[in-house]
Amino acid sequence: MAKWLDQISVPTLLLDETRVRRNIERMAANARTGGVRFRPHFKTHQSADIGMWFRQAGVQAITVSSVAMARYFTDQGWDDITIAFPVNLREIAEINRLAQEIQLHLLVENLDAVAFLAHRLAAPVGVWIEVDAGYGRSGVPWNEGAGLTALASAVADNPLMALRGVLTHDGATYTARAHEAITAGYVQTTTRLARARNWLIEQGFLGLEISVGDTPACSVVADFAPADEIRPGNFVFYDWTQVQIGSCAWDAVAVAVACPVVSLHPERNEVILYGGAVHLSKESLQREDGTPTFGAVVLLDDDGWGAPLDGVWLRSISQEHGVVRCTSNAYARLIERVRVGDLLGVLPVHSCLTADLLKIYQSIGGKRIPMAPIPTFWTTAGL
Repeated sequence: MAKWLDQISVPTLLLDETRVRRNIERMAANARTGGVRFRPHFKTHQSADIGMWFRQAGVQAITVSSVAMARYFTDQGWDDITIAFPVNLREIAEINRLAQEIQLHLLVENLDAVAFLAHRLAAPVGVWIEVDAGYGRSGVPWNEGAGLTALASAVADNPLMALRGVLTHDGATYTARAHEAITAGYVQTTTRLARARNWLIEQGFLGLEISVGDTPACSVVADFAPADEIRPGNFVFYDWTQVQIGSCAWDAVAVAVACPVVSLHPERNEVILYGGAVHLSKESLQREDGTPTFGAVVLLDDDGWGAPLDGVWLRSISQEHGVVRCTSNAYARLIERVRVGDLLGVLPVHSCLTADLLKIYQSIGGKRIPMAPIPTFWTTAGL
């Protein structure tokens, strides 16, 4: 095993820089070819170093999921940021500080938030109306014309708020398992957004744009019309879910969790890992037989990791434990390569959550790449 792997003693998030840069370049090319603005979501990697790789690919504007993340990347020199989460009124003090420093874009979906901002904003911001195009999480329903008009009117009435357009995240594409299904979902979502946008235009709100952001659609759709902007985030690493969806091949997955092997159980064809829910999250996928898997298992080597092992899967996790199940033949092959004290790699089901849990990357070769620290302002009362 490589010397840099020998230095790993606890569950560690490995990162393949070559794959990350390739994923960035590919998505940037998708946006250029599709004629849309590329505003990648940085919630997946949360790293100044990786953010620099985006700069080197020509990215100038970004998306984040929190005020804290906006502060972190503002301090790293980014000056055009969308917070793609409904505005949290309790963070108004930091929102105002950010608005005075950068071109800040906020997301609203109710009149209470707009009324609060109208009285408390201290600097100009761009405002996007979050639209629920069918996902059912947050946002104004795409076909509620009166609600859309009321929200747009409230925004337009304040000189510090500039209405930019309608925005959504279509999480429903994460349940698709074929390119045709992903494309069909994208067409439905953007058609509904276009109807919401067109309704507002008919009411006199001109110059509005459409912003979408899910990785499956942004990875496979060829024609992004009528969208003006895409905001994918997970694509920077991809994960086992994206492989199953069909968004990418396994060799596009750019992170794996190196987990120490703590026990072998040949009587049940299982391997016990030091690597559980606190490292990987509790998200799972359903296998063909209806049982869950919490990640694909790979062998680690000097160059990173190889293809997922056939007949081997992470069948269960608890807080610290991971239980790898194998078919009989797969177990026999695996224990020819792996002993107690060795490492196995796990391709996570959801790389965004895994990265957030482990907080630091180790690149192939051993370089440590930090993530954003918790900001000091987060306990400051803003109301």
